[in-house]
Amino acid sequence: MSRYPRDFRGHGPDAPDAAWPQGAKIAVSLVLNYEEGGENNILHGDAQCEAFLSDIAGAAPWPGQRHWNMESIYDYGARAGFWRLHRLFTGMGLPVTIFGVATALARNPEQVAAMKSAGWEIASHGLKWVDHRDMPIEEERAQIAEAIRLHTEVVGAPPRGWYTGRCSVNTIDLTAETGQFDWISDTYDDDLPHWREVGERDQLVIPYTLEANDMRFATAPGYIEGQQFFQYLKDSFDVLYAEGQAGHAKMFSIGLHCRLIGRPGKIAGLKRFLEYAKSHKDVWFPKRIEIAEHWAKTHPHKRFERPSQMARERFVTRFGSIFEHSPWIADRAFDLELGPAHDSAAGIHNALARMFRSATPSERMDVLKAHPDLAGKLAAAKALTPESTFEQSAAALDALTDDERSQFESLNTAYVAKHGFPFIIAVRDNTKASILAAFAVRTAEDTATEFITACQQVERIAELRLKDILP
Repeated sequence: MSRYPRDFRGHGPDAPDAAWPQGAKIAVSLVLNYEEGGENNILHGDAQCEAFLSDIAGAAPWPGQRHWNMESIYDYGARAGFWRLHRLFTGMGLPVTIFGVATALARNPEQVAAMKSAGWEIASHGLKWVDHRDMPIEEERAQIAEAIRLHTEVVGAPPRGWYTGRCSVNTIDLTAETGQFDWISDTYDDDLPHWREVGERDQLVIPYTLEANDMRFATAPGYIEGQQFFQYLKDSFDVLYAEGQAGHAKMFSIGLHCRLIGRPGKIAGLKRFLEYAKSHKDVWFPKRIEIAEHWAKTHPHKRFERPSQMARERFVTRFGSIFEHSPWIADRAFDLELGPAHDSAAGIHNALARMFRSATPSERMDVLKAHPDLAGKLAAAKALTPESTFEQSAAALDALTDDERSQFESLNTAYVAKHGFPFIIAVRDNTKASILAAFAVRTAEDTATEFITACQQVERIAELRLKDILP
């Protein structure tokens, strides 16, 4: 058995309409990362200086040394950039979600007071603005707990949202297991919120962005002028707004940093975009906690029995009858690399069909022969499987006249005599008349061709059966 944890399916082909308040076509989430004073620095007990997300080209860590230029760039974010952004957002009446590094918040009391006075949401951005990728799990768990404690002490209320950014593979589960957060944003995997099951907790995830993000001013390829940032935000907005007008409303996250977008030449592009977005009707500018509250109310999580998490016995019991009287197909499929992408009708159908297709010709022939005749003796004796009974009744094959029953019996006999296996057709795709017409065409086919057609119909029947029981 192999299980693959990544979720490629997500909301699937029928993603829900977000149904934002007041019929908004798009939700624009403005996020300001507050990291100044929480970055790598030997003053903070770190082994080296910061080297990430600054205007210093090719910056590298300096082990054991302070980097005065790097520090001063971060200082600019706190001293000048923050206040320029504060004036912009409060002047335009736009709410903001702060991703606040706890140690940075502790070192910047005036900025915290301004955030609170403006009514902004202050979420946690971890204890320190450092890389978690190699952090032992117990150390990361302890840092998360300390971040919550310090944040609560500094801000006056515990954080309801979380984003680490430089996270580890364990971060989402560790933050979810605290039970502390209404939302977590350490993913970039969707344009809509989604739920993640972590043990007994249903954790809401609100995806973030690394592309509609001013960090691209400090990375390559990236933006070199405010107009480029404006154009990218505008293009993203236009596409998402049009999707919302078509009934598929989405979320648009915009990531910002005081030391980057707070520079005059960069903020001009942001200001231009905000004016553009506000010129449209039906645009919602929520804090992330408002998105979380809306989603939990409008799209609450619904757990179901997930195939990828079943034990073998349960898996075979649940899916062993999908291919008529052939539980060996489900037994073999259980050993495939199953994961969240298989927790749907399409996913399990693919897994079962793979085992059917890779079986020997004689094994596939046994599957064909396991199917009953249409309106045959088993149907008359009410000895069909529940699935076959339902399917044949759907085409009214359980309500034939004596003449019709005799006709079907003759057709079944002629088909089996020609090909050596029962006539198989997905009756739910057909009517009585189309089934009779198919009998005539397919009986005349050569057996090799008809074997392929019959196998295709077996797979189609399985697909329809799975759609009855899975998303």
